[in-house]
Amino acid sequence: MIIMSKGLDYTALTLVIIGAVNWGLIGIFKLDLVNLLFGNMTWISRVIYTLVGLSGLYLLSLYGRVSAMGRE
Repeated sequence: MIIMSKGLDYTALTLVIIGAVNWGLIGIFKLDLVNLLFGNMTWISRVIYTLVGLSGLYLLSLYGRVSAMGRE
């Protein structure tokens, strides 16, 4: 269970970082990299946006897990 959770944590973190970089590019250069690479709201871009959003929600659980690590 710990190995699967660790893999899921790294995958979610990677997707959230991709989303953060994309938002940074939008804010600074008005460049939506996902839109540029995959098209304006095509099915693949919608999947990417959905996975990034779900990863962000999943990483909310990190707050509870980090505080639990301090008590061990």
